[in-house]
Amino acid sequence: MAALNDQFHRVTQRIIEKSRDSRGRYLELMEREAQRQPNRTQLACSNLAHAFAASGNDKGAIGSGESPNLAIVTAYNDMLSAHQPYGRYPEAMKLYAREVGATAQVAGGTPAMCDGVTQGQDGMELSLFSRDTIALATAVALSHETYDGMALLGICDKIVPGLLIGALRFGHLPCIMIPSGPMPTGIANKEKQKVRQLYAEGKVGREELLASESAAYHSAGTCTFYGTANSNQMMMEMMGLHMPGSAFVPPNTPLRTQLTRSATHQLAKISLRGEDTRPLAKCVDEKAIVNAIAGLLATGGSTNHVIHLPAIARSAGIIIDWQDIDELSQVVPLIARVYPNGSGDVNAFHAAGGMGYVIRELLDAGLAHEDITTVGGQSLRDYAKEPALEDDKLVWRTLPEESGDDTMLRPPSTPFKPDGGLRLLNGNLGRATIKTSAVDEERWIVEAPCRVFHTQPEVAEAFKAGELDKDVVVVVRFQGPRANGMPELHKLTPPLGVLQDRGFKVALVTDGRMSGASGKVPAAIHLTPEALTHGDAEPGPIAYLQDGDIVRVDAVNGTISTTADLSGRQPATPPAPALGVGRELFAMMRLGADEAEKGGSAMLALAGL
Repeated sequence: MAALNDQFHRVTQRIIEKSRDSRGRYLELMEREAQRQPNRTQLACSNLAHAFAASGNDKGAIGSGESPNLAIVTAYNDMLSAHQPYGRYPEAMKLYAREVGATAQVAGGTPAMCDGVTQGQDGMELSLFSRDTIALATAVALSHETYDGMALLGICDKIVPGLLIGALRFGHLPCIMIPSGPMPTGIANKEKQKVRQLYAEGKVGREELLASESAAYHSAGTCTFYGTANSNQMMMEMMGLHMPGSAFVPPNTPLRTQLTRSATHQLAKISLRGEDTRPLAKCVDEKAIVNAIAGLLATGGSTNHVIHLPAIARSAGIIIDWQDIDELSQVVPLIARVYPNGSGDVNAFHAAGGMGYVIRELLDAGLAHEDITTVGGQSLRDYAKEPALEDDKLVWRTLPEESGDDTMLRPPSTPFKPDGGLRLLNGNLGRATIKTSAVDEERWIVEAPCRVFHTQPEVAEAFKAGELDKDVVVVVRFQGPRANGMPELHKLTPPLGVLQDRGFKVALVTDGRMSGASGKVPAAIHLTPEALTHGDAEPGPIAYLQDGDIVRVDAVNGTISTTADLSGRQPATPPAPALGVGRELFAMMRLGADEAEKGGSAMLALAGL
């Protein structure tokens, strides 16, 4: 096992130390739950009869309590392309379970929204809180307490974090995450980006844009750009929660089928009634969380995970913040370039060596913890391989020493960039995150007069009117968790990209989120404190900015600031709470949400986690 990088080790030890009390309380709870949860045969007969009433030939095995009964929690729907393959998984998994003397039941389903459908629409204001809703739904599914292990079926943006947050509160049970894989590659990413910008400029119409988008998103499977969904799959590999190499194998292929079969067999083996029990609480520890951060940095992953990872960690009693991520980013180099950070998509990434290559190189460089408890191997080193079929048998093969494509994957000794490209900005406007891995270095510092907006459509209107044809810092406020649920502001990318291409210095400052595919425009996002607060709390400084104030976004020195004197001003009046598309039903989550750096969660805040 390679010696750890000194700073990597120091940050890990700091996280362990500051999490000592909360992690201790969590593990004590999981131990009590493990001792309290009754054997199914100890349930009252009426309870047990309800649990297997519809289980057909599996009734006897479930009722005996002697063999593993596996809970399937599924986020299936057939609107969401990545989740459409899950429709047939439960019936197949029941057969796979019987092959090893186990049973499986669909314990429950969770919502699964597609951020690609809701981008720029009113429904996007439900997106972040759908994560908490999924966690709650997962808890409801598992509350029947008749299970010996958990199989979680989910891939996309808030869905994997939500499933994992919910499952961690049942961390005395073993768990395996089961993906379904990416769709085949569509049109070239540069062509898709070009058409989007032409549409923003009014040079092509809706028909041309729709044809382009339909050629990019065209079949079952995960979208192939490296956004939040595919970053989720990367992190599950880095944490050892998949079967090794599962992340980016295409759906509806023999290899994918055998990986799902193997995952079901392995879950039975590591379940409470298996021969090698591995509770989820033991798998998701401080080192596993740090591994997830390292993978995020090394691959240029989604900015959304600087919100999701603190929330996942909190559910396991672990405390991380943006300072931890920033310091890890200083020593973890960028060794992968996947669109939008490069030209190739996740299919090309997988073909070049994929997660096996990334994990091997990080381990050898002392930038990942090998000694974690994984679900599919003895250590993370077992994930530095690639799955394959040999004579219809699933095997894991040693990867070639060299990257299959050095424009996409490189070793840490010759990285694309020496750092991970996620930086903390701190200054008199608050704390924010910026992703620099896709931004040219000459644009890492932008200082210009600001234009202040409260909605994305306002920015679009100003762009069309030519009001932004100048050096400008676009400020979009009242987009935080407490204001409107912190939607992604994906529709800002094309017009701001056009302004930048016209030669202007442009940056975005917002208390909202950008897409997991954040691209070439410097964007200070997740600004906290946000503009809207509740109770006696003071609004964040962003609430006091006015048009023309000089704002500086400095990713070189890690600062975000204004030269304006904000002390004598009144804060801007927030927009009225929006109604429609069910947004009013999430008022309690907005009122209870904590800051983005803690995960933007009402559920975790109110639970005292």
